[in-house]
Amino acid sequence: MPGAQYIALSGMRTRLDELDRLANDIANVGTAGYKSERGSNLTADRPAFTDVLQSAIDVTAGGRRLDVRSGAIDPTGRDLDIAIEGDGFFTVQTAAGVRYTRNGHFSRSAEGFLTTPDGSKVLGTNGPLQLGSGKTRVDEDGTVMSGDAAAGRLAIVRFADAGSLVRESGSILRADGLPPTPASQATVRVGSLEQSNVSVVERVAELTNATRSFEALQKSVSILMNDVEVRAIEVLGRR
Repeated sequence: MPGAQYIALSGMRTRLDELDRLANDIANVGTAGYKSERGSNLTADRPAFTDVLQSAIDVTAGGRRLDVRSGAIDPTGRDLDIAIEGDGFFTVQTAAGVRYTRNGHFSRSAEGFLTTPDGSKVLGTNGPLQLGSGKTRVDEDGTVMSGDAAAGRLAIVRFADAGSLVRESGSILRADGLPPTPASQATVRVGSLEQSNVSVVERVAELTNATRSFEALQKSVSILMNDVEVRAIEVLGRR
């Protein structure tokens, strides 16, 4: 297969990956604390084919980065809805280990723990936050009060390169070796939730461009395979 066809086919592959990313962002536009992603492409030189993808491809995905800009903070009036103002992430204990999120839609479990919507325990500076039987209150510095007693303080952390966090599902992120540090400048707003930072208008525009680009590459492959090669065979065959 000529090199031009490899270039076009690899371009189609990256466009499909881009469409998947955009579709995921649009599907989570209503997910509290969700952070959109940005993608990029890289050129793979022909001598590096074996090292890059074990196949003859000229364009490869250049990786993704989170867009960690804050979303709008909307009031909900619910005592256990908490939003972070500034740079920081809540720390939660999942079945797969410690993870991070900006989704502060918390609840009180039957065992009295402060939990995320999927049941993961919200961590304080000294471990999972367990609430007493009294009314729960959260102060601006993240201190969680249960009645007149302090249940602990929310473990809110930051990362030097938060854009390198990896999405595990929805608004749940993992650090993959990035060291967390206390987010001392962050404050919390109780009775509010941070909304997704996805711009639907931007994503629809990107979706349109990616679709048109894919269709153009698809047409070029068709021309190369069905017109150029067939014509070349006919001419060479006469000779």
